[in-house]
Amino acid sequence: MTNDVPSTDTTAVRPPGTPGNTGPATAHGGEPGALPDAAPVAGADGEPGAGADGEPGAGADGEPGAGADGEPGAGRRAGRLFGVGLGPGDPELVTVKAARLIGAADVVAYHSARHGRSNARAIAAGYLRPGQIEEALVYPVTTETTDHPGGYQGAIDEFYTESAERLAAHLDAGRDVVVLAEGDPFFYGSYMHMHKRLADRYEATVVPGVTSVSAASAVLGRPLMERDEVLTVLPGTLEPEDLAARLAATDSAAVMKLGRTFEGVKEALEEAGRLDDAWYVERATTDRERSGPLRDVDPATVPYFSLALLPSPAATAFSAARTNRIATGTPFAGPLATAGNDSVPADGNDSLPGAGNGSAAVAGDGSIPAARNGSAETTASPAATTSTEATASAGTTPSAGAVGSAETMALAGASDSAETMGSAGAIGSAGAVGSVGAVGSAGTWVTADSGLINLEGAGSAAPAGLAGDERRKTGGVTVVGLGPGARHWVTPEAQEALAAADDLIGYGPYVDRVPPNPRQRRHPSDNRVEAERAAFALDLAKRGRRVVVVSSGDPGVFAMAAAVLETAEDPQWRDVPVRIVPGLTAAQAVASRAGAPLGHDFCILSLSDRLKPWSVIESRLAAAASADLVIAVYNPASKTRREQLVRALEVLRAHRGPSTPVVVGRDVGGPAESVRITTLAALDPATVDMRCLLIIGSSQTRAVTRGDGTTAVFTPRHYPG
Repeated sequence: MTNDVPSTDTTAVRPPGTPGNTGPATAHGGEPGALPDAAPVAGADGEPGAGADGEPGAGADGEPGAGADGEPGAGRRAGRLFGVGLGPGDPELVTVKAARLIGAADVVAYHSARHGRSNARAIAAGYLRPGQIEEALVYPVTTETTDHPGGYQGAIDEFYTESAERLAAHLDAGRDVVVLAEGDPFFYGSYMHMHKRLADRYEATVVPGVTSVSAASAVLGRPLMERDEVLTVLPGTLEPEDLAARLAATDSAAVMKLGRTFEGVKEALEEAGRLDDAWYVERATTDRERSGPLRDVDPATVPYFSLALLPSPAATAFSAARTNRIATGTPFAGPLATAGNDSVPADGNDSLPGAGNGSAAVAGDGSIPAARNGSAETTASPAATTSTEATASAGTTPSAGAVGSAETMALAGASDSAETMGSAGAIGSAGAVGSVGAVGSAGTWVTADSGLINLEGAGSAAPAGLAGDERRKTGGVTVVGLGPGARHWVTPEAQEALAAADDLIGYGPYVDRVPPNPRQRRHPSDNRVEAERAAFALDLAKRGRRVVVVSSGDPGVFAMAAAVLETAEDPQWRDVPVRIVPGLTAAQAVASRAGAPLGHDFCILSLSDRLKPWSVIESRLAAAASADLVIAVYNPASKTRREQLVRALEVLRAHRGPSTPVVVGRDVGGPAESVRITTLAALDPATVDMRCLLIIGSSQTRAVTRGDGTTAVFTPRHYPG
């Protein structure tokens, strides 16, 4: 099966090491992979209903059908875009429609910051199903600085454009795309930036969600506003003086984006004379929810996902008067006996406006910190209000989506949501090779000064999707370390690079660890063609492709980083950017399972004599052993290399005592993981294979039995003088 992305001149640019590769290259793994943490919608079979509101369905008018690889059939239209609000955090507050669309979607996308966690995906996890394609849209910056030529806004605008084109590739292929949004998609949310760039090209539907403002009101049990009261929603990033003036001029208010702005917001509330009426709500409706009087909150404990609330003054006055009457035994009489109580006004003011039922993301809303947002405020003045305000009676809470454009929502310059990233897919097990210490500065772009021999006919055709000049601006090679095997050991930076790639290149089992995405081309190859693989990657990048070369462990340790940079010495690759993304090493993983055997000076050696003579290995091993270094041994044995470990042990035993602790880790991070602690005298070479890594202790390394009966190995930090 071929990939959905059109191939360009693949007879000239072929994946190296592919058996029988005499014709056009075939991209592998184009079909969506099953995600282990995805679960079907409860009580639903994932099939969409035949509605008239744009939900995906098997219609007769050209909607995408259930093709084997998601490709639209002849005459079928492009996929559809859905911006789906998830509510403030409790998965049970996801609407029925949102749940159905999430479960039926071909592609599920979500924005995230670079730290690697996604609130949006976590909320929606129970509604996902196996086989869906996930697109993690990872912000390049959030609160940090950037060296982008256009500054912070330039970096963000470029990110939005690239993210929209990634989604467009799926839509063009006939796949329906759901973009998850905390709270509501159009209230301080990132989806709006995808909508602005795609809604004029594709059918787009927005599904509103419960707002953080509504959730906070419900959590506190305090109405937002009633009758002619005015609600103002403001970003905490306004200057305290401006914020104070706006707070003094309104009845009710919600101040979003707290976190680092909290002290300025508190100052503004005090200046406006409203501090005693202000309430604080953090992570509303989640298991980490916290609320209380804002005056009592420690600024050091305030996260970004929080807001300040000034509830309805009338409801507050009623509650205070009622509390006072109860305390004094005074009967209720007069205006307070009826005004704002449980009765519903005859004019229907207790109903919430249906238009623009203004949603907000989880308290604090997940948006990119407003220090970068500009002045994205929502201003409400008495002159601006309408008669469609929401009157919430005492003891009741506003219905979902109570804050709307009919209540003076002027969301100018709304901020950018950065909800946090979940892993884009399952990283399976594989051999453990890698280490920290990638070539060059990790995560920075290094422009290669050269390149290797040009592949046959390479460069003769521009890649599909974008014009040659445009693609050449974005092409580059990123060498990514996947870690030893466990999914949770893949770094957010690696996940970001994988998600943004046009092409994935690497040893077949390592490429298989990356979840398939039909938007990408996959080029697996044999494990003995590193130079050819590097040249292939550089050539694709030179022609404008964003290429990721994958390695297990860390790419700078016995892996592809050195191969790519060495190949890039040829002048033909001088303009190809090369970036190295580090990964967790096998040595670190095995050491952590055993304790801390690398706690003092250590070295890493490979026993493979494929790229260096055995005499060099033997002399280095002897030198390390005589220097009393702990030694991490990679590639200790294989089916064809059995004698090397036997000879290595002879060298080591000449310098180390028989009781020296030895850690044998096999497939650490994978499903067949095992860790054994033995001694140098007892180590049997027949029990060691290519999937093992050995850690040979120094004279100071100790193996101790812990109170629970387990054995821990560590090397003390101090060495005797």
